[in-house]
Amino acid sequence: MGSLDTNALHVQDGAIVEEFRPLDPDDVRACLHKAVDFVADYLHSVESLPVLPDVQPGYLQKLLSPSPPATSAPFDVAMKELRAAVVPGTTHWASPNFFAFFPATNSAAAIAGELVASAMNTVGFTWQAAPAATELEALALDWLAQLLRLPPDFMINTTTPSSSGGGVILGTTSEAMLVTLVAARDAALRRSSSSGGIARLTVYASDQTHSTFLKACRLAGFDPVNVRTVPTGAETEYALDAARLRDAMRDDVDAGLVPTYVCATLGTTSTNAVDPIGAVADVAGGFGAWVHVDAAYAGSACICPEFRHHLNGVERVDSISMSPHKWLLTCLDCTCLWVRNKRQLTSSLETNPEYLRNDVSESGDVTDLKDMQVGIGHRFRGLKLWMVMRTYGASKLQHHIRSDIAMAKMFEDCVRADDRFEVVVPRKFALVCFRIIVRPRHGAMKVEEDADDVANQDLMERLNKTGKMYVAHTVVNGRFVIRFAVGSSMQEERHVRSAWELIQKTAGEILRGEP
Repeated sequence: MGSLDTNALHVQDGAIVEEFRPLDPDDVRACLHKAVDFVADYLHSVESLPVLPDVQPGYLQKLLSPSPPATSAPFDVAMKELRAAVVPGTTHWASPNFFAFFPATNSAAAIAGELVASAMNTVGFTWQAAPAATELEALALDWLAQLLRLPPDFMINTTTPSSSGGGVILGTTSEAMLVTLVAARDAALRRSSSSGGIARLTVYASDQTHSTFLKACRLAGFDPVNVRTVPTGAETEYALDAARLRDAMRDDVDAGLVPTYVCATLGTTSTNAVDPIGAVADVAGGFGAWVHVDAAYAGSACICPEFRHHLNGVERVDSISMSPHKWLLTCLDCTCLWVRNKRQLTSSLETNPEYLRNDVSESGDVTDLKDMQVGIGHRFRGLKLWMVMRTYGASKLQHHIRSDIAMAKMFEDCVRADDRFEVVVPRKFALVCFRIIVRPRHGAMKVEEDADDVANQDLMERLNKTGKMYVAHTVVNGRFVIRFAVGSSMQEERHVRSAWELIQKTAGEILRGEP
């Protein structure tokens, strides 16, 4: 696409042809105005759209051309097809009726930051390639670290002379786990003089840790038989038990293995369990193992002083990551990783081809972001995170967190007040795990428990088919449990109350045996 004025025409092989100028300023302005109007209209109307689309696999291939177009078309054509084909097949994470998984939050400031970053299209692999992008990312990470009250050791522009810490904004928690696993692996191999290499290295997490941990372990080359899953239970509210972790690590040392890495979680996906960071760090420190804290979801709550205690002990860990795209109003993708010793990360991940060499990088005055991640190219993610914090400030961000938690507490109170339901684990933050009860509350027959599972699965499926809300599930102690996650950016109390009314109505139909 290009401008169609006479200045954009030229003669080629005796014919007048249109000159292609993909960034013609007038075209950019016209396209973006239409795109911005679409975004504003979408966010205004998304509440009325079915949260889950009623489509089948392959639906889009029947609506859009299977072959790429040979000639150009007005931008309006793409926008028309977007509205007619893409939107009807979209699961609307932006909907205030979205209660599944964890929220993917957003804000006007974040969208604007993403737009500007996309237009600049900075590729920040070295400081020289993107000085402002590199330094704004460092500033945004330091700002967020201060909101979380992380130790100065983790900050980049710190005034602590002995600090060697740093950070980087990655795409996802999976990447944060992978790069820290690689760094921990290499550090363990350097200090382990015995034979056996990586086959002797062991890693640890609770059975509630996200499945991405197992995937990252495979990618980092750890033998699956050396990945230890520490069992949890109701007595610890499904958190990692430091005593069990110590026993597992001692057993491995006795067997000639090398404890290498422990992943503690702040807000597990299934139940929002919080692992005792300080106790885990104390145990792991006795074995020289790297400790990583996955605070992807609930880390955002720790900007509020009343929740900061969940990070107690973080001064003794090696790395921590959190994802502002989950709960801090910053659109995907944005996972912040801080490390106490960035050299351990860069020694495993750096690459220095001749065409990237420059005086600034070789001076040692900067850390190039390419050396703290898997890939080389680096997006300007720091801009949207900085814009969110600069625009809303700590007070509004804290209000956002507290409001979501208050709505979740209200929902939990509603569940507890209805004897047809039970809250399976005590609520933490803004996630409520609950079940409908078909069998007597103290029944123990497996057939009755199975009936409970069937009823709860039926309840979830009926709710989601209405299009009026979307919830997901987990399994706790072998039982099917519905997860109700509050936190979509546009959610208000009325949406939570409407969802509860629909849950009550649908549960009544199930208990009465209505199809």
